[in-house]
Order: sequence, then structure tokens, then C-alpha cells
Amino acid sequence: MAEFKVSRVDQGHTKIRNVPIAVTPEGFWCCPSPVMFQKVIKAQNLQNKPRSSSPPPKTSVPKKQNSVNERKPAPTSSRSRVVSDDKKHLSSDTASISPSMVSIEFGEPGTSDLKVILSGKQGFSVKMSVHKNVLIENSSFFANKLSLQEPPPSCLQLSDCEDVEVYVETISELIGFQKCIESCLEYLEAVPWIGEEEEEKVVSSVLRVTPVLKRVTSETPYPPNDTLSHIMELVLKSNEERGRREMKSLVLRLLRENNSSLSNGSSDIFNRTIYKSCQSCLDSLLILFESAAEPGFIDKSLHTKGPVMKQIALEADNLLWLLDILADRQAADEFAVLWASQKELATLHSKLPTVSRHLVSCITSRFFVGIGRGEILPSKDTRQLLLQTWLQPLINDYYWLQHSCRSFDRKVVEERIGRTILTLPLEDQQSILLAWLGNFLKAGDNCPNLQ
Repeated sequence: MAEFKVSRVDQGHTKIRNVPIAVTPEGFWCCPSPVMFQKVIKAQNLQNKPRSSSPPPKTSVPKKQNSVNERKPAPTSSRSRVVSDDKKHLSSDTASISPSMVSIEFGEPGTSDLKVILSGKQGFSVKMSVHKNVLIENSSFFANKLSLQEPPPSCLQLSDCEDVEVYVETISELIGFQKCIESCLEYLEAVPWIGEEEEEKVVSSVLRVTPVLKRVTSETPYPPNDTLSHIMELVLKSNEERGRREMKSLVLRLLRENNSSLSNGSSDIFNRTIYKSCQSCLDSLLILFESAAEPGFIDKSLHTKGPVMKQIALEADNLLWLLDILADRQAADEFAVLWASQKELATLHSKLPTVSRHLVSCITSRFFVGIGRGEILPSKDTRQLLLQTWLQPLINDYYWLQHSCRSFDRKVVEERIGRTILTLPLEDQQSILLAWLGNFLKAGDNCPNLQ
């Protein structure tokens, strides 16, 4: 970004106002707004008001209060250099301008080959650093002005302009500096935008400029959902542990950030996509359990059974991640129905070694935690079926879960199991707790403590 300078020459002092404008290597792209000109004129009128020559009465102002006309502290050295440089530019190009006249300067002097100085009747001047060939190609007025002078001048001054704003608007907007605009757009489209604040500034500045807006908007119906669905599919198929872990966290964060902006229709479509993935993982897990439960499978070589065990862990981890997503979106009730009805999978569970099956029990514990927290709200029948189908397999794996799963929080799981049981009618609570008591008396700390 470059600077838009507003300066006033008054008794050897120069005041500069900086306003950001878009600048490219080929020049500038901006147009001072009418409000800008009005502010400059108003500031000039205030500064030109006659000052009272008589000093104020000594008793009317407290000693500690500064006088209105008291001089301000001297500027810093860096500001002094800016003022000094501005004086050098003004001395040659605004020699004929009245010392009391306000001067507005914009453009990029280092890349231009012509200065246009507009002296207005309103009491201010505008110095524009522009490109000579652009003016000649797009304006017969400026072409005639420049053709009358040989050799072509490096500075063109127009005095007593009725309306300086019209000239500036014509040069900046109607003539357009099309090459500069295109260069600006190419620059904005290519340069990184650092942070959300800078992105918002760019978008608000070029709201109607399609090439730039394509970086933050899309014409397709549900592009965020489509992208996230594709990312999820890649994660579900990946075998690389670290990459999966980082991308799973990224997807969860993106979903949380975009939950409020999704319409009901797009949210339902996305949830259905997740449920398709859930069903696919469940189908795959059941086939893997059937293979691992075959007689003699445990005695096979590690080279033969290793890939099956690894794939079981992968599918269980996928289901656990999908459950986290649905629970976070408060859309996991149907998944609870689906999981509670997996009687065949629960039957095969006991036929596999604990080291291969325990991650499936992590899914069960996650359901109990979600129900206990109130983020998963299945029906009474589903809660009852969930406990009947999966509580005993969870108890069987409890020792392994405590000692082999870093993310397993025993106290939280036990508390949420208890809360889930207490949501059932008293008769169902009694039968489930009596069954638990028999396990607890045999296994002790290797069983969930639901006292």
C-alpha cells in the first residue's frame, strides 16, 4: 500500500495526512471521495479564520490549562524527514500555488512520467502522478493539451478548475487506468492475505471484483460441505497415523467454526454423508471381525493376521472420530440406534483377543459419555438396548482400556455409565446393576465401579 498525502503550506510548516490507497508497480488505483475534498476544504477554512490579536484575560484560564494557540511539541525526527521530503516535492511542482492553498497529492511519482497539477477555485490543488500514454490514449482533452507542447512536458498544470473533483474522478474512474486496475487485481489475487482482518479489508474493498472474490466465495451450492466431505473421505482411507490425527483435529475445528453459518438443508446433507461413512465403516468392521473370529486365525503368522488387526483398529478409530463429529453437531442419536443394534458384532467381540478388540469398547464408552453429558439423546428403548448389547463387552475390556488407552478417563466413563443407567425405569436399573455387581465382585478394580 502507498500513501495519499494531503499537505498545507503555511509559513514554512507542512502538515501531512496519510490515507491508504492501492498502488501497483504500474501506478495507482484510487479516487479521493467527495467527503475527502469536503474535509480538506473544511480544514482549510478553519485554519484560515482570523485569530484574535488581543491576548485573553489572565484570570479567565487556569494556569494548568494549555492555551488554544499554544504550540504543540516538536515532531519526531522520522516525521521531520517526511515533512522535509514533502517540501522538496512541493517546491518544484507547486511554485505557482498560493502559500495558503491546501495541496492533495496522490499517485506513485517513482513509476509515473507525468505530473498533473489541478488548481481549483475552492482553494486547494491536486497533484497527480500519472502515465502520459494512458491519458493520451483515453482522453482527447489531455491528448490535445500534451500535443501542443514540444517536447511533451513532464508536468501539466490546469489552473482555475471549476471542479477539481470532476477532473480527479475522470482520470481515476472514467479513464480508469485499466492496466493499473488489472495489475492491482493480479497483485491482490496472488499475494497472501495475512489473517482474517486483512482478508475482510480486501473483500470489502473489491466486493464486486469477481477474480479476487473467487478466493473466498464460490458459485457451487455447498462448496464447504463438498470440500470437508472429500477431506473426510481421504482421512478415513489413510493409514498414516500422524497425518490422520492432525487432519481429524482440523476437520473438527472447521466444523465447529462453520456450524452456525450452515443452513438446515446443507447441515442435513452433510450429516447424511457422515452416516454413509458410518455405515461403510461398520460393514467393514463386521467383515474383519468375522475373519478374525475364524478358528485357527489366532495361530496364523503375524504377516497374515497383522494387516487384519491393523484394519480393525483403523475402522474402530474411524467410527470413534465420526461419533465425535456427530456428537459435536448434536446429531448422533441415529448413530446410537445403529450401534445398539450391532448384536452380531457384539457376539463376535468375545471371540477376538482383547488387544485386537478393545478399541471397539472405546466407541461404547464414548456413547455412554455422550448420553451422560446430554449431547446424545436416544430414546429409552435405544438406551436400554445399548446397555444390554455393549455393557458386558466393555466390562470385559475394562482392564485393557485402563492400562493401554491414554485417552481413556476411568472416572468420567464410570460416572456417565451410571447416569445412563439412571435414565431407565427402576426395574431396568435393578437388573443392570445386579449384573454389574456380579462382575465387580469377581474383577474388582478391573471392572467399572458404579457404586
